[in-house]
Amino acid sequence: MSYYFTATLIVVALMLLLSMFRILREYQRGVIFLLGRFYRVKGPGLIIVVPLIQQMVRVDLRTVVMDVPTQDVISRDNVSVKVNAVVYFRVVDPERAIIQVENFLEATSQLSQTTLRSVLGQHELDDMLAGRDQLNADIQAILDKQTDAWGIKVSNVEIKHVDLDESMIRAIARQAEAERTRRAKVIHAKGEFEASQQLLDAANILATQPQALQLRYLQTLTEIAGANSNTVVFPLPLDIFSAFKQPPGK
Repeated sequence: MSYYFTATLIVVALMLLLSMFRILREYQRGVIFLLGRFYRVKGPGLIIVVPLIQQMVRVDLRTVVMDVPTQDVISRDNVSVKVNAVVYFRVVDPERAIIQVENFLEATSQLSQTTLRSVLGQHELDDMLAGRDQLNADIQAILDKQTDAWGIKVSNVEIKHVDLDESMIRAIARQAEAERTRRAKVIHAKGEFEASQQLLDAANILATQPQALQLRYLQTLTEIAGANSNTVVFPLPLDIFSAFKQPPGK
């Protein structure tokens, strides 16, 4: 009996001895608790954890890519949209990430959802569609400030999709079509105004130089002669003969 008892003690001692050694990878840290109280943060590499006295919680320091579920948001101009995003963050203080919050992954996810709804609800639909960079920066700053107490660094936030219902899409399409029509009318009016200015300048020049009217008349005849037509009807103003009656130099 003593032999088996001694062998059992040896096996138990070896198991306890082997369980003392833990290996942490380069991107991992171990938060050590001594009799329930925080002791220190160890790692990476080979560390020793005393069984029954110390407990270790592993913490991953790599960047976490978290997908924020689709959120129903009502914009400032009372437009209902569905928005989802992605958040990039990592643990920079393992002690606070374990002690200050029960589950930092779940806490960061819930905070991201509420912050996304709160920030986008303060902006109009045009800002969501055209000003995503500024919205991403605002959401990232708010999340980074609030998660700092948990030892978490939010490095980036990206809004992925802004989905609209069919009625709103048709309304935006009509608005865009009306805007293009307005621009076309403005461009056409500007063209008419510039053309009228050019015609006014040309009329002033022809009024001061009668010979210019004669040259313009001959140029028009040349253009008509090049056309493929058997009959040419061209009006001949009587005022054009006044240029031939005047002596040279007048």
